[in-house]
Amino acid sequence: MARPGSGLLVPVNGLGYPPQNLARVVVWEWLNEHGRWRPYTAAVCHHIENVLKGDARGSVVLGQVDGQLSPYIIDLQSMHQFRQDTGTMRPVQRNFYEPSSAPGKGVVWEWENDNGSWTPYDMEICVTIQNAYEKQHPWLDLTSLGFCYLIDFNSMCQTNRQSQRKRRLRRRMDLAYPLIMGSIPKSQSWPVGASSGQPCSCQQCILVNSTRAASNAILASQRRKLYGGTAGNTGAAGTLSVVRQSNTFAGTSLWSPTSLPLSTANFPCSPVMPSLSSAHGHHALTINGQNNLNRPGTQRISMGSARGAIPPGVPALPVKNLTGSGPVHPALAGMTGILMCAAGLPVCLTRAPKPILHPPPINKSDMKPVPGINGMRRKTKKKHLRRGKNPEDVVRRYTEKIKVLPDEDCTICMERLVMSSGYEGILQHKGIKPELVGKLGKCGHMYHLLCLVAMYNNGNKDGSLQCPTCKTIYGEKTGTQPPGKMEYHVIPHCLPGYPDSKTIRIVYDIPAGIQTNEHPNPGKKFSARGFPRHCYLPDNEKGRKVLKLLIMAWDRRLIFTIGTSSTTGESDTVVWNEIHHKTEFGSNLTGHGYPDPNYLDNVLTELSAQGVGEDNLKD
Repeated sequence: MARPGSGLLVPVNGLGYPPQNLARVVVWEWLNEHGRWRPYTAAVCHHIENVLKGDARGSVVLGQVDGQLSPYIIDLQSMHQFRQDTGTMRPVQRNFYEPSSAPGKGVVWEWENDNGSWTPYDMEICVTIQNAYEKQHPWLDLTSLGFCYLIDFNSMCQTNRQSQRKRRLRRRMDLAYPLIMGSIPKSQSWPVGASSGQPCSCQQCILVNSTRAASNAILASQRRKLYGGTAGNTGAAGTLSVVRQSNTFAGTSLWSPTSLPLSTANFPCSPVMPSLSSAHGHHALTINGQNNLNRPGTQRISMGSARGAIPPGVPALPVKNLTGSGPVHPALAGMTGILMCAAGLPVCLTRAPKPILHPPPINKSDMKPVPGINGMRRKTKKKHLRRGKNPEDVVRRYTEKIKVLPDEDCTICMERLVMSSGYEGILQHKGIKPELVGKLGKCGHMYHLLCLVAMYNNGNKDGSLQCPTCKTIYGEKTGTQPPGKMEYHVIPHCLPGYPDSKTIRIVYDIPAGIQTNEHPNPGKKFSARGFPRHCYLPDNEKGRKVLKLLIMAWDRRLIFTIGTSSTTGESDTVVWNEIHHKTEFGSNLTGHGYPDPNYLDNVLTELSAQGVGEDNLKD
């Protein structure tokens, strides 16, 4: 059977841009400690691109799309990923590939590591493997990419040519990466310069601005070392010379020294941040993220390594006094320390605060039912009771045939609608010809009917259909959550930000088990880390509404799924499934707690995206 298409890296010019007005797939990547660029998942890349459309100078909170990435924030201006709880900063980049390549098709190649879990290849290697696979090559030598491995497609094994050790590899389908059209300005690879407008004092902006300023300070410090430290010396007149980057021309950085007034009064503790932040300060350190940050290694911010006595005259940063309920984010102290170190000033950090994950001990008699909700627990069975009919009936149920075809692409197979489906010869279904096109009833998007059948067969086959363009759900969507138990009750404690309400506590408990046919690796064991998991909602009208919808999502098996953890890399484990929960009770140090005034509205939106909307609630 022939394998369709081929995947090649889009040719780019010296600045790293794809050709003008060419469709390409976008893959965002981060630099690990070994100097390798590791791709984010397709879902995360879609989220980054959506944020980018709204504010190219802003920040991306990765926890909004993947609960496992809640500690991470990407600053689009400095092109750095920042981890809030450890202070680790890593460069990120935006890469482009052909729509017919592996990321454009949602193909992921993975190898089995020592503990039996699966690790995805770097995107460059994944594209190369997929290209050879589609051309039906029996084997592939990765020496040209700097790896002494031989890929054997017949045995689906990777062999180390030096040690002769073999590892299994696999090919699986996932969400396709975002596709974009149009051109990118050639004058610079990314926005530079300070943001305009009045400074914002919210926790998110303080964190992002402090991250940006710390990143700039690190780069300036490295540049001072490169030129013998002359740029960073303090003169007798009490000024600090720092490196400031002007706008770029054709991707070339133009650096110039700038003198800033320096006095010990400028560095009392946390108030230093607004004066040096790239968004708040007048003499902001600005950088061209993509041109200057694509370098190996990471910059780690020490946020509590100093445990000994504080030397005389060294300002101590009172991290322990910065709580999630205050106006200053805890990571701000770490950022301040980096700026002070970059300025040549000594600094010593006190012990960082710990998140308050659980409420005080509660007697069982103090746990009360949630008003308006029957019972206090739910269980799930191995399989959802409702199963769909055959794929042709499901597709025909939600589509109508189109006689006059528009001159546009089918975004599933990327062939023109006036042509036959790309699955012709690969997939055959009685009564559905490759040239037939259908329009979905609610949203009106059009696809080859055979492509919709292929998409349905690749999903949960539960009788529902989801538009791949706008995500509109037809029917009742169900998931692949393994069996478990959900409990919920009211406890007599208040969440930060809700002093007049008690708290709804949700306890999820899913044991480890064996994967079934609906899971990635049927017959193989899956792990369940961190259970039971405790989550919290305010016991008010909106909180109870969210709980009702969460119970509905639990019954439809949408809260969890089996996949690969984005933080640990462990595969075949239970992970959150795009519906975010608050697991931090009395603080918000990791982004999983309160106060968060937008959380209830955000989770209602996420539930609606899974087909569990407020219209499902009975009056």
